[in-house]
Amino acid sequence: MSLENLELNHTNTIRNGNVAKLLTRTNFARLEKLRNRTRYVASSCKDIRDRYHEHEDGLYYLTTANGMVYQTFCDMTTDGGGWTLVASVHENSFLGRCTVGDRWSSQQGNNPNLPDGDGNWSNRNTFGTPEGATSDDYKNPGYYDISAQDMSVWHVPNNFPLEHWNLAAILRYHTENRFLSLYGGNLIQLFKQFPVRYNVGSCSDRGPAIPIVYDFGDEESTSQFYGPRSRAEFVPGFITFRAINNERGAMALCSGVKPTGCNNEHYCIGGGGYFYVNQCGDFPSFDYDSLGGDQGWTVSKEMSEAAVLLFYR
Repeated sequence: MSLENLELNHTNTIRNGNVAKLLTRTNFARLEKLRNRTRYVASSCKDIRDRYHEHEDGLYYLTTANGMVYQTFCDMTTDGGGWTLVASVHENSFLGRCTVGDRWSSQQGNNPNLPDGDGNWSNRNTFGTPEGATSDDYKNPGYYDISAQDMSVWHVPNNFPLEHWNLAAILRYHTENRFLSLYGGNLIQLFKQFPVRYNVGSCSDRGPAIPIVYDFGDEESTSQFYGPRSRAEFVPGFITFRAINNERGAMALCSGVKPTGCNNEHYCIGGGGYFYVNQCGDFPSFDYDSLGGDQGWTVSKEMSEAAVLLFYR
């Protein structure tokens, strides 16, 4: 068929409305396929991959050991797939420090009398929705229910829709040494061993530092997302847990780096209920220059405006 005839047929198809009908039928077929996922019985995305041979990223339903059914995002492509989204850390506003929305540190203010803050790193509270994980904090029952071996982390620009997370991420990496098996199988058990609490210890008392494998990005790009003074006191290529700073504030997660210094409030996230002066919030002091401090500690715009997504496998 000539190019002219192809164009004519295409024009006639549009005029007849067949394209719109085809798209509508395709959309309903797609919705039916997604709806059928509710029939799966699985406790993790890895179970879904292994039992039902699903290899498409997207939303799936999981069931806890107590029979609770919940929905979350499954990464079915990275390193063979089977990664379950269990949480995200998102900063609503750097101007509102330890206020409503800072669920991973404290929504009750910067208070030394509440050393654990809201305690969400080591409790069973849940909040948020999987589709909103880049627009708000998120924590689902898988955080405490799944028995996992490894973690994956994505840094995704705020407010990006779920279907574009993979391509939009500024960094993606995972562990592969099954470290969670040594700490109870998930983060709630790990943080019971390494409490995220103000004045729990000194800078030398940080938790495990686990090497990572990059799926997008590398050690150099990780370093460049942070300020030059921060880069002088960490080693990229790790996930570090429960780092403590000079002022005895505890950060839950140093994602992508291993601290070698004690000013980790500038490159670690989450925290206990108190930080020295204004260094408080889920991203404690990522914007140090806005506090009248040295811009050399301040992270890049890309890093400060990205949610941190946490996965298990």
